[in-house]
Amino acid sequence: MLHLRLIVPADRTTAVVRLVENTVGTAHLAVLPGAARDPEGDLVLCDVARESCDELIAELRTLGIDESGAIAVEDIHLSLSRRADRAEAEAPGEGADAVLWEHLADATHEESSLSATYLAFMSVATMIAACGVVLDNAILIVGAMAVGPEFGPLAGVSTALVQRAPKLAARSLLALLIGFATAISVTVGFSHLMDSLDLFHAADLEAARPNTNFIYRPDAFSFVVAILAGIAGTLSLTSAKSGALVGVAISVTTIPAAANAAVAFSYDEYRQAWGSAEQLLLNLLGIVVAGTLTLLAQKTFWARQKAKAAARE
Repeated sequence: MLHLRLIVPADRTTAVVRLVENTVGTAHLAVLPGAARDPEGDLVLCDVARESCDELIAELRTLGIDESGAIAVEDIHLSLSRRADRAEAEAPGEGADAVLWEHLADATHEESSLSATYLAFMSVATMIAACGVVLDNAILIVGAMAVGPEFGPLAGVSTALVQRAPKLAARSLLALLIGFATAISVTVGFSHLMDSLDLFHAADLEAARPNTNFIYRPDAFSFVVAILAGIAGTLSLTSAKSGALVGVAISVTTIPAAANAAVAFSYDEYRQAWGSAEQLLLNLLGIVVAGTLTLLAQKTFWARQKAKAAARE
């Protein structure tokens, strides 16, 4: 269940209450007249099944509540109520399958923000991966994958394509481009510094590196893994089961590929640099394609679920 907190202009409270009451899957409706001060209005509270929330929010926006009042949505981690259980049972489909498009758009918009923190995480992750590349240490490579924040902008691109939101697409692409450019540039400087301290050596990069040589040797499996990771990552963002996102982060070699390209470039190893760039682009493409197709499939599936529920009524 989700909890909705609405600030509603007094002249629209009746319409909002009627909307909530007529929406399948709602419970615990409460109205506090005149409780809101900024902006002024009535406070309307209710709980709603996740699978009914997206439609309800769309109707509330049609009434202009997001412009003249406020719509806030919170997760309910525990609800002991027979009425809530009945509301969830009445709502069409399963809550875990429901996509809250407003939440997804807001989350990807935030995750694709080109901030100092985002650039710092990108740079630090790439430098950690650079150490893993030189030391042929798979643990450091996995750690770098977990630190990297690049999945947010990738999900933003997929969401923008499905929602036809050019501003979000441009914002996400800009975050990816500047993020990787900054991380690679910083890591090139980091590699020169480590070389001057006699901690990085060209011989280490040119060695066999059985644990990490896959980073600059893209193949069909690279694209397959990227596709699967894109599906899993998108599902983790759109469903109530979001714990899988870290697993997604450590399954693709975007950050390690950028790191290997930076270290290779600093030692004039252009063959490895180009192979790493191919690996990076292959993974980015695979994730975006898979994420977009997954969102389209979810959108189609949920539309059919709603159509079936309407037909039964």
